[in-house]
Amino acid sequence: MATAASFDQTSRTVCVMDASGRLGSSIVHRLLQRGYSVHAAVQNHAGKLSQSFEGLSCNNKKLKVFHSDPFDYHSIMDALKGCCGLFYSFEPPSDQPTYDEFMADVEVRAAHNVLEACAQTNTIDKVVFTSSATTVIWSDSNSKAPDLDERNWSDLNFCRKFKLWQALSKTLAEKTAWALAMDRGVNMVTVNGGLLMSPDLTIANPYLKGAAEMYEDGVFVTVDLRFIVDTHIHVFEDIASYGRYLCFNHVINCNEDAVKLADKLLPPSQSSLPQSLGIHQQRISNKKLNKLMVAFDSKRSSRLTAGLLGKQIIISSAPIFLFLYRDVMFYTVTFSRLK
Repeated sequence: MATAASFDQTSRTVCVMDASGRLGSSIVHRLLQRGYSVHAAVQNHAGKLSQSFEGLSCNNKKLKVFHSDPFDYHSIMDALKGCCGLFYSFEPPSDQPTYDEFMADVEVRAAHNVLEACAQTNTIDKVVFTSSATTVIWSDSNSKAPDLDERNWSDLNFCRKFKLWQALSKTLAEKTAWALAMDRGVNMVTVNGGLLMSPDLTIANPYLKGAAEMYEDGVFVTVDLRFIVDTHIHVFEDIASYGRYLCFNHVINCNEDAVKLADKLLPPSQSSLPQSLGIHQQRISNKKLNKLMVAFDSKRSSRLTAGLLGKQIIISSAPIFLFLYRDVMFYTVTFSRLK
């Protein structure tokens, strides 16, 4: 494991695993835009690979594609060779695409293998581990807490009782990763994302299990793809980042947007919702991430200003994100309750 240092994005090589998923492939695109060389480690997800790198030149010298299996330690090591960082997100195997009571063992084994490989790779400076907000919100005690943040963890027995398999799997995998990272000295941060609002979102998404309870408790959060991708880049590049980061930019707690999301996910005959749902107070906070983003963008703005004062530079039209989310956009939806 390499000693953490300031990252030079113009000459660094990083690995993205699994790069065949919606999030992973988007991170690959964004890293290439920022000048990184990327090892894209993909699994054999039928039909996904060609879609993952649409718009990228086949001759892109900064992109290398590796066929990697999170249960094959040597294939992980091959993908990590020469990399200073890893962006890791778990995608269920093609032969077991849905979350059930057995998925936790699968995801935990994958996380263990990946973190062990990072510990054995002496060039790795930092690991960005994608987790979920569901690792924070599910607990009897959490329902009584005034505010939830990165210090909270979902209760494993609670998840088992109500068959919250995605939350159980994500919580066990993240705890396994943290235990190994601390034991082996791996510099790791986690991005605990809300429900990803990607174009392929469907009602079958396992995050939506217990949506009615999340709504009523004020902890049903969503995140745009662009936002969570840039969060991954920022926490990787900022040497001050540490620990867990709840990542969301919308809170689902009012009726108007519940109808919009229900219309997106459900057939018209099932998407009608009562109009008297009210507004529930937000009980989950991403202040830690907001603070990091503001500080990071302030430093970047200072560097840009210094460069402009030193010489004439034409700044491209690429957007500069100032993550000042004082006013949170509110979205809402209700689905079947836990049983």
